[in-house]
Amino acid sequence: MVSIIINGNKVQVPKNYTVLKACKDNGIDIPTLCHDDRLEPHAACRLCIVEIKGMKNLATSCSTKVADGMEVFTNTKRVREARKEILNLMISNHPMECLTCEKSGECKLQDYCEELGIGEVKYKGETKNYPIDYSNPFYYNDQNKCISCGKCVKVCEELQCTSAISFSDRGFYTHVTHPFEKGMEHSDCVSCGNCVSVCPVGALMPKSKENLRLSTTKRVRTTCSYCGVGCQMDLRVKENKVVGVDPAFGPSNNGLLCVKGKFGYKFINHPDRLKTPLIKKDGKFKSATWDEAYEIITNKINEIKEKYGSDAFAGLSSARCTNEENYLMQKLFRAVIGTNNIDHCARLCHSSTVAGLATTLGSGAMTNSIGEILNADVIFVTGSNTTENHPVIGSQMRQALRKGAKLIVADPRKIDLAKDAEVFLQIKPGTNVALLNGMMNVILKEELYNKDYIESKTENFEEAVEVIRDFSVERAAEICGVNSEDIRKAARLYAKADRAGIFYAMGITQHSSGTHHVMAIANLAMMCGNIGKESAGVNPLRGQNNVQGACDMAALPGDFPGYQKVSEPEVLEKFERAWGVKLSDKPGLTIPKMMDGAALGYVKFMYIMGENPMVSDPNINHIREALQNLDFLLVQDIFFTETAELADVVLPAACFAEKDGTFTNTERRVQRVRKAVDAPGEAKADWLILIELMDRLGYKRGYNHPSEIMDEIASVTPQYGGISYDRIEETGLQWPCPTKDHPGTKYLHKGSFVRGKGLFMPISYEESAEKTDEKYPFVLTTGRIIYHYHTRTMTGRVEELNQMAPESYIEISPATADKIGVQDGEEVRVSSRRGIITTKAKVTDIIEDGVVFMPFHYAKGAANVLTNTELDPISNIPELKVCAVSIEKAV
Repeated sequence: MVSIIINGNKVQVPKNYTVLKACKDNGIDIPTLCHDDRLEPHAACRLCIVEIKGMKNLATSCSTKVADGMEVFTNTKRVREARKEILNLMISNHPMECLTCEKSGECKLQDYCEELGIGEVKYKGETKNYPIDYSNPFYYNDQNKCISCGKCVKVCEELQCTSAISFSDRGFYTHVTHPFEKGMEHSDCVSCGNCVSVCPVGALMPKSKENLRLSTTKRVRTTCSYCGVGCQMDLRVKENKVVGVDPAFGPSNNGLLCVKGKFGYKFINHPDRLKTPLIKKDGKFKSATWDEAYEIITNKINEIKEKYGSDAFAGLSSARCTNEENYLMQKLFRAVIGTNNIDHCARLCHSSTVAGLATTLGSGAMTNSIGEILNADVIFVTGSNTTENHPVIGSQMRQALRKGAKLIVADPRKIDLAKDAEVFLQIKPGTNVALLNGMMNVILKEELYNKDYIESKTENFEEAVEVIRDFSVERAAEICGVNSEDIRKAARLYAKADRAGIFYAMGITQHSSGTHHVMAIANLAMMCGNIGKESAGVNPLRGQNNVQGACDMAALPGDFPGYQKVSEPEVLEKFERAWGVKLSDKPGLTIPKMMDGAALGYVKFMYIMGENPMVSDPNINHIREALQNLDFLLVQDIFFTETAELADVVLPAACFAEKDGTFTNTERRVQRVRKAVDAPGEAKADWLILIELMDRLGYKRGYNHPSEIMDEIASVTPQYGGISYDRIEETGLQWPCPTKDHPGTKYLHKGSFVRGKGLFMPISYEESAEKTDEKYPFVLTTGRIIYHYHTRTMTGRVEELNQMAPESYIEISPATADKIGVQDGEEVRVSSRRGIITTKAKVTDIIEDGVVFMPFHYAKGAANVLTNTELDPISNIPELKVCAVSIEKAV
């Protein structure tokens, strides 16, 4: 700490503070147009000047460090006159269009001019006359209003780490542009909009059909409803409509958003939203009242339950719904209907994570926090296209690289992160275990493993070594299709780092041996002592906004909330007391088994809330057959989905912006979701629908608000025991948070593993279930892209996102394209052992010969018509990442 004097007041501040930071912390406001606490100070606008005793010239407070005894004056006549002169120079070539400018009321230049009494242009001369760049679908660039503060350039470079824009020319003609002045559409811009969010004037603005001033809107803080990062955001609301989004400073996003978070909100107000219950009569849907819909549903439930018993029912809960809604959905099935046949989409994405990490570490969740990425020494990304699927985490990884971290990437495609990698391993789909065992073989032979850690904190190491010792690097390289020296380099890099974190997603989990893939990752992390320490760990990146929470809330067939097993007598007794009913101790059906049961006729009634298996699940033809064979299908959603088309009754639900609740993000952080607008028509929040159904079925446990549901969750779920709406009003808490005074848990397994000691598992490499042959010579792998989310239920209603990625496609290498005689953009016919689709060829060098890739978002040209239903025997996750296909030019 040092002592300084600010405007006559002596204060103590840390010695690494700038004058600006010291003033801010002591309640003294200094004007600035270019400063952002997240950026390196660059003193571009010079508006933050202050007078420092002993200095001849005025100093920019944002870039001047404090010194012991320094005396600072922030508001002298000299300072005010200098600031006024700076502003006069700025507006001398700035369009004075404040009355019509959309930024008016939120423009910092306008505010400071008003504050210093500047009402007209002092210096008149040449003004800028640049054409406005409208080429980006989401925002426009008007350089005539730019004040060259540089915030957009710095945010793109230092935080987003895309470097899509920079300054061009010098002096009066300095302006922000894209490479070679070719416009936004020809740049590396990913349309995250973070430049738009920080622009202090009207130079970068979102395109708005409403032509409204955002200053006339109200802000509602909430959590993003897309991927599992859990970005905090402010919805901008006017006349009961969401008209914009601003990033907020949450623990996981630090003021950043991706293109979906920033611009993907227009589905909320879309005219296609479901507004009334729909009942199918004579094969056609007709609007109905809630009473009519409820009567049909409850009568059918009572009828089927009486005739076939409770296990004739199956429910799909939703990772897109709140914790409170997932809790009520599983409670409906367990306490009211009487079955554990409840599951959700985590079965198809991270059930192998839960099974693998719970066995080896004691908890199936991400071990560390997103913010810890910045201080990692090595980041190992495998089976995750992070910059597209979790863009804000991808940006934070690149921020860590700017600080000196090293990156290892293993993926079947040359993903965007590969260009930043110290080692890139373009492995064949399904060969993760071979790669990991090969790396561990190097670490074992070169004695790079952490002997003390293994001895004191783990068990079963020798059994794992028996497998690793005989699995040579050369064998791993041959199986994976990579260079053995690259495996050695990756192994050494990971093992020698003090803090090395592994980050993975469905490229690891969606295999017929997916649980073993996860266990192999745990083996590698434990071998090098990277569990239970900051900026390290095993970090599964959850794909949907509340897939972690849906698991926590027990939308799983074998667990009560908090992963308490339904088969354990003391657990069963606990929940019977809490819920006041007898409960089943028989684990229920997983989604694949539910679909099989429906197809075979022993599942009669299915309730699907916020899921669209007719696009998301493997072998869609089988899913269609199963759903059509049900006695009754109830679908609850915000739009009329492909699955809803097969329903008997469809219930209209409120989206995230129309209800209160909580989501739990990928780092175990429970965060608030807040109502900003009313739901359209007669649509209701899912939690309210569930309560009303339970009430009509004779289980009367009224809740007046979701906060009361969370209180009940806390009473029965040890990890959530200390969580309440009051405690998470400002900032979310990370579980485990067992008591009301517990601060939450930043990273797991500190001191010791949740299970006591970490368990090494002897994991041998197994080939994928489906092999290529002469008829089906190519390996298809699937995934997501940045501009869409899951089955496009939401993003498919955002015109601009569709403009960026309008239709299904299949990525093929140039050699593969030549082999089958196809040009880029031509239609191709893709066949597997389960179905045939038509899509468009995208010829690219990011995929290797013999391997092809498809995004699974699209209903037309659906990748999941082709995919394999072969299951991992431990977790029941299907092998979505590997199947054999043939490709030919469409006739």
